[in-house]
Amino acid sequence: MGKKVVVLGTGGTIAGRSERGSDNVGYKAGEVGVQSLLDAIAPLKSALQGREMVAEQVAQVDSKDMGFAVWSTLAQRCAEHLQDSEVDAVVITHGTDTLEETAFFLEQVLPPALLQAKPLVMTCAMRPASALTPDGPQNVLDAVAVALDSAARGVLVVCAGAVHSARLVQKSYTYRVDAFDSGDAGPLALVEEARVRWLGQPVHVAPAFSLERLSLPHAAWPRVELVMNYAGASGAMVRSLVYSDANVPPLRGLVVAGTGNGTLHVDLEAALLEVQRQGVRVVRASRCARGQVVAGEAPAALPHSQGLSPVKARIALMLALMA
Repeated sequence: MGKKVVVLGTGGTIAGRSERGSDNVGYKAGEVGVQSLLDAIAPLKSALQGREMVAEQVAQVDSKDMGFAVWSTLAQRCAEHLQDSEVDAVVITHGTDTLEETAFFLEQVLPPALLQAKPLVMTCAMRPASALTPDGPQNVLDAVAVALDSAARGVLVVCAGAVHSARLVQKSYTYRVDAFDSGDAGPLALVEEARVRWLGQPVHVAPAFSLERLSLPHAAWPRVELVMNYAGASGAMVRSLVYSDANVPPLRGLVVAGTGNGTLHVDLEAALLEVQRQGVRVVRASRCARGQVVAGEAPAALPHSQGLSPVKARIALMLALMA
């Protein structure tokens, strides 16, 4: 057994503050430091089961503004702490808006050996720290319980008493405190009075990307954009992304969130095939919240996302282009 649990703070609603305790939407995210956030959770000391809590402020952002620079730093700090023999687990406090993207990114870039040896648990809040009844403190306690459970492995997301895998988790509600789900698969576990009841185990897919690439100075993150299919969709947006201002990096990839089973308006599909012939990598996902693109017998002109949501397919494509 190690001696420490490391908590990396990145900001978000869990660290937010508003002028009135009754205001759960008009707050400013990332106002409370991670150490102060943890100090305010009285039962945390006993939850650590004798371990030391080490807090580190990696970033202090509203997660809607999450970007490549924070991702790179966060991945490096996670790797360093997971390699430390005195650290049992790493917990990350994060905003809810892009939590699913950060979780998937970390799962893709961190060495599998580290993630199979120790858990990396992400948690969040839907109400700011200043709320009359904030949900952040309980989520942190639940995250610690999961982090110290002997069965926990890989990148996990804990919110409202449920544990989700990085690959499947997605934010499904705009306001409810139980904002996340894992689609058809359901949660991996439930946290009940500091005890973890496992319902399944995550399937870890070895990443095809080396973390060392992120340590390169001024790493060139390829430009990959998202477009959506809808009634009356045209190819104008696709063409405008390709033939953009000279000051914008060239488009390297496109993920299209198709309707239904990844279906596309005829005009939008024509534009996507056009840019694909020009060397832009195109991946087809679905805008539906449940299910995935199911391939037919004939080879598809536009490859599908292998079950990934559009935002996660974008990350996978971006990393594939970097690799």
